[in-house]
Amino acid sequence: MSYLSSRNMLITLLAASMLLLSACGPKEEAAPAAEPAVTVNDQAPGGTAPAAAYTSPLTGLPSESAVASRPMAVMINNAPAARPQSGLGEADIVYEVLAEGGITRLVGIFQSSSSGVKIGPVRSIRPYLIDIGESYHGVLVHAGGSPDAYALIQQEHKEELDEIGKGGAYFWRDKTRKAPHNLYTNLEQLHEGTAKQGFAAEDNAVPSYSFKKEDDPAEGNVAKGVEVKFLLNSYKVSYRYNAETHLYERYIGDKPHQDKDTSQTLSFTNVVVLGADHAVLDDIGRLHVDLTLGGEALLLQRGRVIEGRWIRKADDVIRFVQNGQEVPFYPGKTIFNIVPNDPDFQSHVQLLDPL
Repeated sequence: MSYLSSRNMLITLLAASMLLLSACGPKEEAAPAAEPAVTVNDQAPGGTAPAAAYTSPLTGLPSESAVASRPMAVMINNAPAARPQSGLGEADIVYEVLAEGGITRLVGIFQSSSSGVKIGPVRSIRPYLIDIGESYHGVLVHAGGSPDAYALIQQEHKEELDEIGKGGAYFWRDKTRKAPHNLYTNLEQLHEGTAKQGFAAEDNAVPSYSFKKEDDPAEGNVAKGVEVKFLLNSYKVSYRYNAETHLYERYIGDKPHQDKDTSQTLSFTNVVVLGADHAVLDDIGRLHVDLTLGGEALLLQRGRVIEGRWIRKADDVIRFVQNGQEVPFYPGKTIFNIVPNDPDFQSHVQLLDPL
């Protein structure tokens, strides 16, 4: 075969191949289907990971669903014989405030937790503890109360679960501990009691705090922690910063304040210490604590301390401000320590040595 014939045959084969490829090639594609709408908060800054669709109003922590449960405001015994307590680590917010005789009472505000752990020991209520619980729209959970507290509950028809009253079915006694330091409940029981009493199970108007982003730089002066003295040495507490966890570990005296059932040390992301006016009402030593006037306060976050003030507007919670502006918390659990202004706020607070 001549060179020219071979060349003509090769050209013919190539042409046939091109026709075949053209026939088998992709046809014109249809326009792509519209992509589903994307919500604004689907991605964290930088688009590296999905952001939570919801956050807890009291902790700022992410949640898979809207947090709208009615908070439970539980009065928790803090007498030495009642320690260690159970369930405080599940509270979104904790308050410590004086009762009579130099003892303190703890108030746990439980909203975002669905844990079934036991909570207690549960103890009695005072008028200013009612005020704290109701500021979060909470159902008041207690066992007994002062005469003034009961008068307030009855006159204003407060929504409450009282172990001594109609709420007894939602509590139990732990036989391994001595009364009165052995009364417990849990969130399942409390939600059941709330439903049977006809109280609202959800509340979309619970006051919320403002929160920083996790990687926002901390403000204030460097501080290792704070020591808080209410009146008695047996109620002296401190909060010591753990730089690895970004949490403040709570101590009573020189010992970690641990949960009775988990042995975990109570820890908080934000620690607030505030001074309030206290007045003795009777020979027993019952108190009036002014939770509306405002005053000096400290906020500890991320190993630093900010000096400011606390304020309380009508129908709102206590807030920490500096130069008239609310200072956001870091996402996590917060504890408020309310100390007397007598002789002055500074006499009840001592910052620990800088880091």
